[in-house]
Amino acid sequence: MITLFLGILLIYNLVKNYHALHIFQQNLYNTNNRYLKWIKKRKKEVFLSLDILIIILLIFSYKFKILIYISGLFYLFNCLYLINYYKNMKVKKPFIITKRIIRLNITYYLLFLIPIIIYFIKPYNYLLLILSIFTYFNYFIIYLVNIINKPIEKLVYKYYERLAKKKLHSMPNLKVIGITGSYGKTSSKNILSHVLSSKYIVRPTPRNLNTPYGLMITINSYLDKFDEVLIAEMGAYVNLEIKEMCDFVKPKYAILTVIGEAHLETFKTRENICKTKFELVESLPSDGVCVLNKDDPYQVEYVKNSLKNKDVKIIWIGINNKDADFNAINIKSDKKGMSFDVSYQDNLYHVETKLLGFHNVSNILASIALGVELKVPIMDMIKKIKSLMPIEHRLEIKKINNITMIDDAYNSNPTGAKNALKVLEMMDGIKVIVTPGMVELGAEEESLNYEFGKNIASVCDYAILIGEKRCENIKRGILESGFKENHIIILNRVVDAFNKLEELKRKNSKEEVFALFENDLPDIYSEGGSKNEN
Repeated sequence: MITLFLGILLIYNLVKNYHALHIFQQNLYNTNNRYLKWIKKRKKEVFLSLDILIIILLIFSYKFKILIYISGLFYLFNCLYLINYYKNMKVKKPFIITKRIIRLNITYYLLFLIPIIIYFIKPYNYLLLILSIFTYFNYFIIYLVNIINKPIEKLVYKYYERLAKKKLHSMPNLKVIGITGSYGKTSSKNILSHVLSSKYIVRPTPRNLNTPYGLMITINSYLDKFDEVLIAEMGAYVNLEIKEMCDFVKPKYAILTVIGEAHLETFKTRENICKTKFELVESLPSDGVCVLNKDDPYQVEYVKNSLKNKDVKIIWIGINNKDADFNAINIKSDKKGMSFDVSYQDNLYHVETKLLGFHNVSNILASIALGVELKVPIMDMIKKIKSLMPIEHRLEIKKINNITMIDDAYNSNPTGAKNALKVLEMMDGIKVIVTPGMVELGAEEESLNYEFGKNIASVCDYAILIGEKRCENIKRGILESGFKENHIIILNRVVDAFNKLEELKRKNSKEEVFALFENDLPDIYSEGGSKNEN
């Protein structure tokens, strides 16, 4: 009987552990206590489960043996339910079985085996109860296992770091470019890689591998001995994280996109964000070159009052900013893309691109500026820019059935959201936004989402908000701007928005419907269920 119960419990534990590790992975392995914050926000999901009833039954099973059978049936039922639930659940970020996940699992089940081993050495009555409590606290055991594994992970980290440093040392002529900013890093990296490829063999960090570990993976697994340029995207959640990456790859060139409110929850103040992003500029050698954005007051202020690396060469870019070294003027935009003129050294160069958004004008300017520094002919870069394709989920235009979708779902921040709304505003038709709002904005999250709502009201005809509780401040901002309440639709799943958009298209059959999908939060922010409000 105990063996059968243990088998059922082990299978249930494997299923439950799969979900806990997925959440742990999505929360960046508890970087800056993200995982613990998730648990705090999801008390009901973590603590209120059928497991509590099973524990109560097992407490009294020493008197009534039948309760063990009932507990086993409950575990079997719950296991089948969870398997079916996870099988049909649509996830935005799939669970990846990495070597680190495997190491966490090994440690987890070694802990799980301890009471079983003790039982077979010296039988005792509370084995099933202990294992059930262990399973109930599954989310916390994962956190404990991560602490236990820290020395191992540190050794693994040092091993791969040594390999990467050795490889970099073997490539003394490699040009290393660092890119950072509150947002726009990946877009800027892809644009720069594309324009520089007209002259160099370029290796950008793939996807969004913008952490120290991500740089090691890039160098060890992707960097080739024939590569001439390494473009290192650098993200950060805490101070000195970018400096750590700079000490590692030693960039000579840098692009700082823009400084904003992204990750304000962890940085606390914009000054901290600014200081952290400028770690890239401060780490450049004396003959280093950085491209900065003169439209960003934080960058201008930092250079004026706080920059310690006075020897570094600064190239300024700006939109309609005559003080910048590279200016973008005569900007025109429609749903097919943008065109503008680059003013540089009293010359005008006409640029056409399929990309949308003023922030991409800045990204293109920065790439041209650094390309000029690296002796790439401007006309070669302009030709490359014309062939640039939009990055997936970053203001990407798609046609889905009868709806024109502006997919900006990768992530969202106050400045990016404003830019996306400007793109939607220029469309000629019914304008709809689909959004769950913005997160990780700390104490300002409520006010920034409220302002987001006001901006939505000034542009959109309809607003589809994903998550009633999460979007309450957006809704308040929309309504207080005089927006029609029956033009606000509340849903709990993004996937349900497509049916609503089709309904809107049927109601407005003579006009084109443009739907801006602004942000698509990972599964850790899901509010479950489905609720409609018209």
